[in-house]
This record gives sequence, C-alpha cells and structure tokens, in this order.
Amino acid sequence: MKSRCLIPLAAAVLAAALTGCNPQVVDGKPSDSNSSSGSTPSVASPAPGGPAPGAGALTLADAIAAIPDGVERRDGYERDSFRQWIDEDDDGCPTRAEVLMDEATTKPEQGERCALTGGAWTSYYDEAEVTDPRKLDIDHMVPLAEAWDSGAWDWAAERRQAYANDLGSDRSLVAVTAKTNRSKADKDPSQWLPPAAASHCTYGADWTATKLRWKLQADKKEKIALLELAKDCPDTVVEFEEAAP
Repeated sequence: MKSRCLIPLAAAVLAAALTGCNPQVVDGKPSDSNSSSGSTPSVASPAPGGPAPGAGALTLADAIAAIPDGVERRDGYERDSFRQWIDEDDDGCPTRAEVLMDEATTKPEQGERCALTGGAWTSYYDEAEVTDPRKLDIDHMVPLAEAWDSGAWDWAAERRQAYANDLGSDRSLVAVTAKTNRSKADKDPSQWLPPAAASHCTYGADWTATKLRWKLQADKKEKIALLELAKDCPDTVVEFEEAAP
C-alpha cells in the first residue's frame, strides 16, 4: 500500500529517511494550517549547509523555498496534452487501477481487464472510508493545469505522459473521494486545502515534493501560502527523488 509521506523525525532518522516515510504528522495533531500570524512570510533560500534540492529530504520550509520561482502561464493548455491512465507495464491494469490497488487498506479482487471489486480505501483529504472504487478519483497532486502553468507547457509529449501516470512516487497520484477531488479542481494551496485539517501538513509536503520531483515552478502567492502552512508543520520532512529527464 502506498504510504502518505509526512514525517516528523529526529535528526538522526532524517539522515536515513531516503526511501520510506513515516505517516505521523506532528504527533498526529497538527494545528489548523489555515491560521494566519498576520504577517507575510518571506521566501527564503534553504539554510546554509542543509540538504540541496535532489538530495532526497528537506524540512518542509526549506523544500518550499527550493521550488523554483516562476510566473504561471495557461496559454495553450488542453487536458489532452497529458495522456492519462496508460498501461505502462502491459499487465492489463491502467494507472488508475494500479493506484487503487497500491492504496487499498483492504485489497480488492481483480477481475477481467483489471476490473476491481470489493476492497476499502481511506481518502486522506477528508478521512472518509470508501468501499466502492467507483466513488474514488485518482488525483494528480499537482493538477495537470497547474503543472502546465508551472513549466509543463515547455515539455515534450512523452514527459507530460510520464507526469500524468507517475507511479514512481507515492505523492504524485492519490486515491481520494470524488467530491474532494472535484472541489480541488486545478487550485493550488493558496486557493484550496483538504477539508480534514489533520491532513494539511501531509498535503503541503506532498504538493512540494511533486513540484521538486518534476522541477515545476511556483508563483509568489503559492509560495507564501505554502510557507504559511509550514509554520504549523515544524517537524514535517519532505522526501523526493527527481524524475528522469
């Protein structure tokens, strides 16, 4: 099962945490990340001597600061520019089914053409328990339109396909209730956060890791919102591995 990657770790554990992730979030009880201190956070560079982007693990605040700055552009975007739900390994199961099987808390039965029945899932956006896979969407952590705006407009079709079907990271694609996915749409964290407050640190880490993995940019408003969220997540660690060029 895919694990959600938000990790409050001691420094010694952080050094070793390059391949796995701990599902706890600030002792399991993060503060409401919608709260505001009333001041505008600065967009700072990672601390001197800290891990460099691509090294695999950063504190949430440093990881956010490491996202390249940019100005979003929507010109030319079409959803069809990202080919989705391919069967990359020719096992009969498209990407959607692969994510559902990976994230199931109770494994579903697999029928012909990878039809899934039974099983159970937890949608971490709203902490809903789901037993019907038809009620789940597979969310692109950074939506396709946001990815386009943030740099994917300049990618080859093959890289956009790889992004849309990224099974190489637990963060890139997540099974969540259809209603929360559709509420999110193509919004960034300055416009939308999951309804479950306890998931906000995880969500900030997942969003940031995806941007770093694919070398996507963030505009000023997005970074400010993420840094504001990070104030309530001091023990959150972001792990990532850059996607192949």
